[in-house]
Amino acid sequence: MNAPPKSEQTTETIRQRHARLRRQGLKPVRIWIPDPSSSSFAEEAHRQSAAVATSRHAEDDQSFINAASSWDEA
Repeated sequence: MNAPPKSEQTTETIRQRHARLRRQGLKPVRIWIPDPSSSSFAEEAHRQSAAVATSRHAEDDQSFINAASSWDEA
């Protein structure tokens, strides 16, 4: 008896894993995120950081970032 091709084995392994996760009450979700290697990503990140830095709420925003960044220190 011959074993199924590798791609069929992989597909079945993934199918079994997904079924197991569903039995555990989980649901698959696909999300799309910005590509950090894109030049437009860097431009938009710079634009947003400049907007935050010049906002009238800049001090509060930075305090929030500092508090979130030191989560492990608490």
